[in-house]
Amino acid sequence: MSETSALPWDTLARFRLIEILALWEGRVVASQIGEAFGIGRQQAQKVLRRYRELAPANLAYDESRKGFLPTPRFSTRFTHGRIEEYLHLMGSGQAPDSPFTGLGIGPATTESLPLPSRAVSPQVVREVVKAARDEQRLEVTYASFTSPEGEDRIIVPHTLVFAAGRWHVRAFCEKHRGYRDFVLSRFRGLPEPNGPMLGEHGVAEDSAWHTWAEVHLIPDRRLPPEEKALIAADYGMEEGELTLSCRGPLVLYVLRELGINPHHVETEPRAQQVEIANRKCLAEWINWV
Repeated sequence: MSETSALPWDTLARFRLIEILALWEGRVVASQIGEAFGIGRQQAQKVLRRYRELAPANLAYDESRKGFLPTPRFSTRFTHGRIEEYLHLMGSGQAPDSPFTGLGIGPATTESLPLPSRAVSPQVVREVVKAARDEQRLEVTYASFTSPEGEDRIIVPHTLVFAAGRWHVRAFCEKHRGYRDFVLSRFRGLPEPNGPMLGEHGVAEDSAWHTWAEVHLIPDRRLPPEEKALIAADYGMEEGELTLSCRGPLVLYVLRELGINPHHVETEPRAQQVEIANRKCLAEWINWV
């Protein structure tokens, strides 16, 4: 990414979009660039042409798919090739990077923890995204604690989810006849398309996914009043309570992100800090499998 320092921030953002879409979706067209940055088709085509001049081995036009596809020699020049870049882009619905990226401020006064990035194959993500958009079945080999070497499954994916530090895909599992979460880093080999889904097993039929739950959090009741007030201020609680709304199957993930184990109470209230105020209402999701 040595070229980035010499490029204007808007050009860099456009080149990053090209690489992210090519790497993780397997196809990029001028209209995507135009829609993302509010520019005309001719200008978007010029951006693509300029990118190909700088990275001539990365993209090749495919007449049948009417777009540019990554070549076997594709190598990132303006991105890091991490799945977080693609999934952040999809989640934000905005350009792949902040307009403040090129200002060169921050490193001297901020610090972030070097947390590990889960290894996820771009080829796996491409197949999952394509199947989700086309409502197709996928034959996958999935590793788990019960099958560490991997077990063949047929799934119908519908949504990518980031939760508890890992990327998942929400999908209908034909083996278990229900919707489940599959960790992307646990796919072994490449998923194989297996035709249209059998029956109605898309996102519309995932009733649990469309059920929203409210998580009410309060300072640990065992804390003295002044410490409860401190915790309430930390979490931005109004009148001593914080309400978080999320999809039912994601309740456990929300609690894990907050460091709350719904099945265990810390003996030291300062270690726990917050607790669930409406535990009974969330029983269905806390015990979700």
